[in-house]
Amino acid sequence: MVVLALIAIGIVMIYSSTAIYAWEKFGDSAYFLKRQILFVALGTVSSLCVMSIDYRLLSRYSKILVLLALFLLLLLHIPGMTREISGAKRWFRLFGFSFQPSEFASLAVIIYTASFLADKGLKRVEYFSFSFMPAMIVLAMVSVLVLAQPDLGTVVALSMVVFIMLFTAGVNFKHIAYVVLAGLPFLYLLIFRVPYRRARVLAFLNPWADPLGSGFQLIQSQVALGSGGLFGRGLGKSLQKLFYLPAGHTDFIFSVIGEELGFFAAAGIVFLFALFFMYGCKIIKSAQDVFGIYLSLGIVLLISLKAVINIGVSTAIFPTKGLPLPFISYGGSSLIFDMMGAGLLLNVARFSKNPHET
Repeated sequence: MVVLALIAIGIVMIYSSTAIYAWEKFGDSAYFLKRQILFVALGTVSSLCVMSIDYRLLSRYSKILVLLALFLLLLLHIPGMTREISGAKRWFRLFGFSFQPSEFASLAVIIYTASFLADKGLKRVEYFSFSFMPAMIVLAMVSVLVLAQPDLGTVVALSMVVFIMLFTAGVNFKHIAYVVLAGLPFLYLLIFRVPYRRARVLAFLNPWADPLGSGFQLIQSQVALGSGGLFGRGLGKSLQKLFYLPAGHTDFIFSVIGEELGFFAAAGIVFLFALFFMYGCKIIKSAQDVFGIYLSLGIVLLISLKAVINIGVSTAIFPTKGLPLPFISYGGSSLIFDMMGAGLLLNVARFSKNPHET
């Protein structure tokens, strides 16, 4: 019910935030609404499919899923195969729709890591070669290909999820700390040696230093949230969506919600994600097998972390990342795979020790 509520809010807010823009660009005010409803339908079918199988079968095919994800990520770098947007090559273009393989890759890595940890067991989990190195190799291969798109935000979020899964499984914290410390210089280079990422960080620290350039999105997002007040301007009455706030239906849809529906509605969105995290933790606790525990943990962490980062960016707590708000932002791949993740959570709950509690 929490996921359905978030999806319903997303459908309403996508139409509200895109009607004028869609009419201006496509001559159809419901252009994005129709596509989002189609994505919801595809996500529903996909979720029912993953709910209908025994989720434990995924453990058997986890390596195949990772290899498929790597193959799709490699295809992105073949000329003519990708759709380039603002210099980023993250999407395939198929029959008028875009597919982002990094979303599939994130879910595949979580499934693989959960399977790997379940197979190794608690007795061998402290050994570096058995419990840590193979998972790091898979994460590194996927991360390198995603960084080449380029997409640092997805890599950071996925890495955090995998590290937490490994730590929860009992991996020696020193191993994790060594990898994180070794990766910090590379993270520094990826942020401060890449002009547009450095500009984002500087804009985060002082957006008014370049109000019409790198700081424009953050300023307009704060204006949207601030002008909404407690109760908002009213549904459909946002001013920032009128070509002021870029990506108002994707990365910054939370800002439009705050402007149109006010602080209490925005707080309600945060509360719904908190409920999602709480019920996800109950599913983790009641899962009947080790694979189900780690699979649920990875999915709950990934969706919750994306929500925290998106809302943090909209409220200027974090630098601009480019991650959508799960279940609410416009988008095909992100919505479908988030719904599949929710379907897997329900699947694990179906086989739980105490199904009535979840």
